[in-house]
Amino acid sequence: MMIFGLVGRSGSGKTTLMERLLPIVRARGLTVSTVKHAHHGFDIDKPGKDSWRHREAGAEEVLLISGGRWALLHEIRDEAEPSLEELLSRLAPVDLVLVEGFHTHGLPSVEVHRPSEGHALMWHPGSPIVAVASDVPIVGPSVPTLDLNRPETVAAFILDHLGANGVPALAARR
Repeated sequence: MMIFGLVGRSGSGKTTLMERLLPIVRARGLTVSTVKHAHHGFDIDKPGKDSWRHREAGAEEVLLISGGRWALLHEIRDEAEPSLEELLSRLAPVDLVLVEGFHTHGLPSVEVHRPSEGHALMWHPGSPIVAVASDVPIVGPSVPTLDLNRPETVAAFILDHLGANGVPALAARR
């Protein structure tokens, strides 16, 4: 599986860019999965529901299934947060995995940057950030700058960086 990251400060627009990239990449014939790192606790389960009650009662994992989807909830409890590699190994095979967050994991990534937010670039020479996508031109860094408002350009850059411009060849391997 090809793996590529989107990194950036909170509120920079990583999720919005991800939403815009997914249909573009899928339209090129690729299967895509995503991994999202949340810095704060989260719960996709609702208090009082059966699956929530199972977890609260002590289940290590709860597999929830319906006619339209399934989800595996795994409680970390006293364990360390799993590595990105371990998490990726749990995914079903696809052509491309887009990873949001995990900026310290060394993945080739596009940084989503909005100067109006007042944060410095995360990119620095030698970082795994291979381009910056911004809503305004960035002056100074010797890294490719992409127009955040043109997700088709960002998608093309990512696929080109991964050597996946021969997308039909990838789709034919499935």
